[in-house]
Amino acid sequence: MKKYLRSFWLAIPVVAGLAFVSFRQDDRLFEIARNLDIYATLFKELNAYYVDEINPNQLIKTSIDDMLRSLDPYTVYYAEDDIEDYMTMTTGKYNGIGAIVSSSDKKHTVMMVYEDTPAQKAGLQLGDEITKINGIDLSTREDFDTGKLLKGQTQTGVTLTVKRYGIPKPLEISLNRDIVKVTNVPYYGMISEDVGYIDLKDFTATASREVRNAFQELKGKGMKHVILDLRDNPGGLLNMAIEISNIFIPKGQEIVSTKGKVSEWNKTYTAYNPALDTEIPVVVLTNNRSASAAEIVSGVIQDYDRGVLIGQRTYGKGLVQTTRDLSFNTKMKITTAKYYIPSGRCIQAIDYSHRNDDGSVGKIADSLMTEFKTTNGRSVFDGGGILPDILTEKETYSPLATSLGRNRLFFDYAVKYHFEHPTIKPAKEFHLSDADYTAFVKWLGDKEYDYTTQVERDMNDLEASAKKEKSFEVIEDQLKALKSKLSHSKDNDLQIFKPEIKKVLEEEVIKHYYLEKGMREASFNEDPEVKAALALFKDPARYNQILKKK
Repeated sequence: MKKYLRSFWLAIPVVAGLAFVSFRQDDRLFEIARNLDIYATLFKELNAYYVDEINPNQLIKTSIDDMLRSLDPYTVYYAEDDIEDYMTMTTGKYNGIGAIVSSSDKKHTVMMVYEDTPAQKAGLQLGDEITKINGIDLSTREDFDTGKLLKGQTQTGVTLTVKRYGIPKPLEISLNRDIVKVTNVPYYGMISEDVGYIDLKDFTATASREVRNAFQELKGKGMKHVILDLRDNPGGLLNMAIEISNIFIPKGQEIVSTKGKVSEWNKTYTAYNPALDTEIPVVVLTNNRSASAAEIVSGVIQDYDRGVLIGQRTYGKGLVQTTRDLSFNTKMKITTAKYYIPSGRCIQAIDYSHRNDDGSVGKIADSLMTEFKTTNGRSVFDGGGILPDILTEKETYSPLATSLGRNRLFFDYAVKYHFEHPTIKPAKEFHLSDADYTAFVKWLGDKEYDYTTQVERDMNDLEASAKKEKSFEVIEDQLKALKSKLSHSKDNDLQIFKPEIKKVLEEEVIKHYYLEKGMREASFNEDPEVKAALALFKDPARYNQILKKK
């Protein structure tokens, strides 16, 4: 190893010298070679003389990560230890037990269990606190990833020691790891007599097959209208976006084109299969966390006037990443192009190529956006995500509900409720009674949580402004009196916001019995975008009018 390192360091000046001769006529390539030489020399000196021992792998990775972060958030380096995470991101598969574990304050709590996985089959429950893995006491371990300990080769055994609410003695749960497939479509079903619903949450390698299977099954059940839910979908594989668009768009139609620095990589992608259905009325749901591949699908549906978009403006990620293999089994995901949907627009909202003096970046100004036309001649615009045809308000929560969620009090009470109530009604039918809500309020009595209302924030700003302008003493007494009157009362707020708090608590309780599917199923009656879609389907004239030229 020492011989190898010595050869490496001796080689650096030679490479730099050759670079100086070879690239003298190309200033840019010379600057690259020169700076690589400086970097190698700097690291050699740092390794030799820094007062403490350094971790070369960690230090190099930090420098690479910071360098790439200065470009955009999507150009990412994957060290050899991170390759499994990369594979999970692209395939939706990993070898493990099928549970999400949150680590906080040296406690490792099961927050979700996926259906039909080793964790569910072995009886692991939400709220279980994992104290040991294969006899290793987690309280003695510092700075480690619980998830990596739970992952491993298929059919290898793992024994968990867990604390479960209401059970005094620790439980030992033994299970075999297996291939865990995180589904792209966690839920689909009929939500009315003739309306089907498909919840698409990711674009990994099986996304197209899952959506196609769901679509065909729902058509077999009498579906005459479909809701495709792309809210909170961060995107994924480009080919999956193309194939899913092709479900609704005829063969031969352009789906997306990519343009970047390497002209040989520029390409126009068309629908290459017959569509499953080009007539069924479609509503696509979006929000500000619908990004990338999700925006391609929603944009294609809009550009061809194939369906109506309902929700909030999408995130605005019009960039394409390509994965490049590096040495020593490492990889880099690099932004190589921008994508353009059929109308010709690129919906990239943030201009990473022009940064402010402080390094921050801003969104493209509305005044710089260009108008494009859909097939029917409707106006659409680039540079700011996809704007839905029907805008709805983003769902917001009161400071009280936000605080209860942040302090995990909804979750902890659901663990208690689950222990005390072995069964509940089906997800669609379950509701907490007023007595249940009163019990929750009483349970909160000794729990720590606080929040600041918007009015209180405004009052604090007013007080700060008064002090700055030297007028505080004049209005100090009035401000104190007003602040006293406006100061929030937890007991009062728990009654004022009872409908909201009760709804969130109901969904949390349902999750502990019926997992993700049940929670989604229970939300339909209160979901503003789903309600808007159902209302639109009942008004075909309005649906058709939205898609006509304005």
